[in-house]
Amino acid sequence: MAELLTTDEAAAYLRLSERKLYELVANGAVPCTKVTGRWLFPKAALDRWVSAGLSKSSVLVQPAPPIVGGSHDPLLEWALRESGSALATLPEGSEAGLRRLARGDVMAAAIHMHRIEGDDETANPDAVAAAPGLHDAVVIAFARREQGLLVAPGNPLKLSDIASIAAQRARMALRPAGAGAQLLLVALLARAGLVLSALTTVKPPCPTGPDVAQAVKSGRADCGIATRGVASATGLDIVPLTWERFDLVLRQRDYFMPGPQMLFGLMRQTAFAERAAELGGYEIKDSGLVRHLN
Repeated sequence: MAELLTTDEAAAYLRLSERKLYELVANGAVPCTKVTGRWLFPKAALDRWVSAGLSKSSVLVQPAPPIVGGSHDPLLEWALRESGSALATLPEGSEAGLRRLARGDVMAAAIHMHRIEGDDETANPDAVAAAPGLHDAVVIAFARREQGLLVAPGNPLKLSDIASIAAQRARMALRPAGAGAQLLLVALLARAGLVLSALTTVKPPCPTGPDVAQAVKSGRADCGIATRGVASATGLDIVPLTWERFDLVLRQRDYFMPGPQMLFGLMRQTAFAERAAELGGYEIKDSGLVRHLN
């Protein structure tokens, strides 16, 4: 059987009437794509869609809400708007995003995981592979991005790394537990032989990178971890710490939904590369590639 099925072939394959299949297409509930005015259905995607439905005792799986949960990122936020994807954002942190994805609360999760030991390059795929309820997930590369310490212009305390924050007793803005930036902080502390209590921290935690920037700009904190993109957008200086993988995770059946496809389409355009260069601190040569398939 062909890898791309026509409407009548897909209806026969799924044992549905064409009318019911068109209803599913109209509701965005079945993986498909439109080419030169005709709907085509990738057979492999239909198989995964049916398998995912069977795992919930229902072949006809309700589509997830058009929301991207997980971590915040300025380039992603811009791309979601510019692509016309109609995908909203719910930035609560990487681990929270994966939990919401597993529950069906969001269509995708943006993540950047870190660990004390091991290679951070594979931290995102490894986290998805181990996550309960995500047996049908796919990890799509969004960008590599630079993380660092946001500091006031001129870096008045001359901070250089995590150890210097403790030595200078600089006030550090934290992120919520499970946020990628907080996981990075925990890993950097461990590598420096320090514990969180060695730092002078500011409460409550900042939900996103821009919130960290606001805490530094207002004088409530001396520093906090965020991306170079956030630093450039807010006029702050940044002390580089590391480069990381920032990936999108979604269920395989949702990969072909209109919203994600519009986003992935923009990621292949020149405008995406230009915006990444304008913000700074991004590498996008792998953007859109599949990094892992559960």
